[in-house]
Amino acid sequence: MNFAPHPIPSRTQYVLEAVKHRILTGQLAPGQPLVETELAAQFAVSKTPVREALKTLAGTGLVVMSQYKGATVRTVDAAMAQEVYDVRLLLEPEALRRTVRSGALLEEARDALERADTAADAAERSLANREFHRALYLPCGNPLLSRMLDEVRDQAALVSAVAWATLPSWEREAAEHREILRLALAGEADAAAAGLHDHIASFVRRAFPEGDPS
Repeated sequence: MNFAPHPIPSRTQYVLEAVKHRILTGQLAPGQPLVETELAAQFAVSKTPVREALKTLAGTGLVVMSQYKGATVRTVDAAMAQEVYDVRLLLEPEALRRTVRSGALLEEARDALERADTAADAAERSLANREFHRALYLPCGNPLLSRMLDEVRDQAALVSAVAWATLPSWEREAAEHREILRLALAGEADAAAAGLHDHIASFVRRAFPEGDPS
């Protein structure tokens, strides 16, 4: 018996990616209702792919489904940020430590930094930031560890988008990214992991001081 997941239909995937992009770039604000009929009209599709896309986004933590309110963009508060960043603090530094010890070249991390530095807007910069972090943990040699980090990736991006809207701190974080990558490329696994831990913890501490997870 084949238990492989069924591929998402193309229309559903199209709606899913479009709504996700709008959420992560702030075009759809936390708490904003996601009305199936309105989204179906905007994307020129039936309500079925919209409904399926919203269910998938609810599974990733970007959307909240309520029997009474319908679907809304997930709100971000200190408790939500702490929940997501606790996972990152526990797993991401260790994944980077393993990546460095594996001798990975980290070319994709370099490329992501360059894209971030030349980004035309906050949305492009946010996407480059996500790719930088993923490029650090993906070659860790443990596919399950990578998948676990992928599962909180969208929620972490939502936290970042909300935080940057009120507390722009990209230049500081970009400098921290460069130092983390320098240590990683130098083969200093423990120092790179420690730098990444401090980077993640300090961001959420500044953005949500009442929910400091460190």
